[in-house]
Amino acid sequence: MKFMKLGSKPDSFQSEGDNVRYVSSDLATDVIVTIGDVKFYLHKFPLLSKSARLQKLIAATSSNEDNEIHQEEDEIVIPEIPGGAASFEICAKFCYGMTVTLNAYNVVAARCAAEFLEMHETVEKGNLVYKIEVFLNSSILQSWKDSIITLQTTRALSPHAEELKLTGRCLESIASRACIDTSRVEWSYTYSKKKNLDNGLRRPQAVPRDWWVEDLCDLHIDLYKRVIAAIESRGKVSADVIGEALHAYATKRVPGFSKSSSSVQITDYAKYRALVGSIIEMIPEEKQSVSSSFLTKLLRASIFLGCDEETGLINRVGERLDEASLSDVMLYDVDLMLNLVEVFLKSRSEEDVTRKASVAKLVDGYLAERSRDSDKLTLQKFLAIAEMVSGFPRQSHDGVYRAIDMFLKEHPEINKSEKKRICRLMDCRKLSVEACAHAVQNERLPMRVVVQVLFFEQARANNNNNGSSSTGNSTPEIIPASRSTNTEDETESWDTEDIKTLRGELASLRLAKNQQQENIKGKLVKGGGLGVSRVFSKLWSGKERSGEMMSSSGTSSPGSINDDSKSSSSTNKKH
Repeated sequence: MKFMKLGSKPDSFQSEGDNVRYVSSDLATDVIVTIGDVKFYLHKFPLLSKSARLQKLIAATSSNEDNEIHQEEDEIVIPEIPGGAASFEICAKFCYGMTVTLNAYNVVAARCAAEFLEMHETVEKGNLVYKIEVFLNSSILQSWKDSIITLQTTRALSPHAEELKLTGRCLESIASRACIDTSRVEWSYTYSKKKNLDNGLRRPQAVPRDWWVEDLCDLHIDLYKRVIAAIESRGKVSADVIGEALHAYATKRVPGFSKSSSSVQITDYAKYRALVGSIIEMIPEEKQSVSSSFLTKLLRASIFLGCDEETGLINRVGERLDEASLSDVMLYDVDLMLNLVEVFLKSRSEEDVTRKASVAKLVDGYLAERSRDSDKLTLQKFLAIAEMVSGFPRQSHDGVYRAIDMFLKEHPEINKSEKKRICRLMDCRKLSVEACAHAVQNERLPMRVVVQVLFFEQARANNNNNGSSSTGNSTPEIIPASRSTNTEDETESWDTEDIKTLRGELASLRLAKNQQQENIKGKLVKGGGLGVSRVFSKLWSGKERSGEMMSSSGTSSPGSINDDSKSSSSTNKKH
C-alpha cells in the first residue's frame, strides 16, 4: 500500500477520555474547536496560517458574530466536517507541522476536510490540498489495489467526494487498468490468484482475462455497478468476462447463492433483494455472457430472499435448461422444476433433439435424487414432470428406470395400479444389460414388468449368441399390451418359480456368450431357446383354458406398458 508522510515534528496530541484532545505544549491553548462531541484544545496561530475557513470563524468569534455556526467565547463549534473528528485532527496536525501519514484509507477524508477548511495555495504555498492532490495523482490512482480501497471510502464521504470528483477519478483508474492488455498485468495485482510452483521455482502463470474480477467483490453494490459500467463503456472487455465478474460478486455477496450461504442469518432482506435486483440488471444482453449455472444459482437466491424478479429469471433459466447440471437444479423444489421444464418446452422447436436429450437426462437424474425426499415428491408431481419429457429422445432408459426404482423404494405405500402407471414411463427395450440384470431381481417392480425385462434380455442374449444383429424394434412380441382385465390379474398371480426359471435360462445364455468353444455355445443357445418357449407357454396356458383370445393386431410395444383394455376377439392366440 502506498503512503505519504507530511511534517517532521513529533506528534504531541494527547487525549483525555474519548472526547477531549489537546496539544502538549508550554503555551496555553487559546481556542477550543468542537467537532461533533469531541473538543480540541488548540492554538490560534498555527490554524490561522493554513486555513482560510478557521480564519473567518475565529474572526467572527472575536467580533461576537454568528456566521451560521454557533460560537461561544474562544470556542468554535463545527457541527459537521467530512470525515469527522479524525479528519480534522489530520488537518490540525498538518497546521502544527507534526508528522501525518496519509494512505488509501484516510486520503479521501483528509482531502474533503482540507477542502472544507479551505487549506488552499492562496493561503500558503504547499498547503494540504495541494500535497494531497500530488499524492493522489502520483501514487494512489496509479495503484490497482489502492484505487479500489480509496473508492470504497468515498461512499461514506458523499456528496463531498463526488463534488471533488474523487469518486469518478477512482472509477476511471480502476476501469482503465481492468481494460489493459493482460500482457501488461503483473500477477501481484490480484489478491487471490496463485502462482505455479515448478521444481521449487516460482514461475508466474499466464494472466487470464478475468484476473480482476475477485478484487472488486469487496465494493458496495452501488460502487460496483458504476465500476462495471465504466469498464463496459470502454468496449475492451467481452461480455463473458463481465458475466464472470458478476458470478464472482454474487458468490461472495448474495446469501442463498450457494448451499453454504443459505444458512447465513439475514436481518435485512430488503437490502439483499435490492442487491440481487442490481445484479440481474447488470447481466449483459448476450445469452452466453453468463453460464447456466450462474443463472440457476441466482434464481435459487432470489427465491430464498423473496425477490420480485423471479419470473424473468425463470424464463432465462428455463430457456437454457439443457445447459444446467444436476447439482444446479437440485437447489430447486419440485414446483419450480416443473415450471422450468414448461418454459423449456415452449422455447424449443421439434428439431432441438440434442437439447431435449440433455433435458431428459437432467430430469431423470433430478427425479431420482428428489425421490429420496418422499414428503415433497408425490406421485402426481413425479408423473407431471416425467410425462412432460417422456417423448424426449434417449439413447437409454436406464435413467428413467433409476428414477422409478428410487421412487418405488421411498414410496412403498403406493398400490399396484399406481406402480403400473409409473412403469409405463419406461421402455424395457432400451435398458442396458446392467439395468436389466438389476430389474429382473427387483421385487418392487410389477410382475409384468419383470417378465418383459426377462423376455427382452433373453432375446438380446439369444441374438448375440447366434451372431444376430437384430435390434430391439424387431424383437417378437410375447406379452401383448392390449389385454383384458382378467389377463392382467393372471399376470400378477404368476408363480415365482416360473420367473426363477426364466432367470436361470437367461443366466445360461449369458454364460454361453462368454464361452469360446462354438460347439458348447451352440448347444446352450439351442437349449435356452426351447426352455424359454416352454416357460412362456406355461405362463399363458391359463388364457387358453379360459378360451380368451388375443388379437395380434391389437398389441403395442412392450416397452410402453399401456393401460388395461379389453382386446377384441380373434381366432389367433398369442403364446
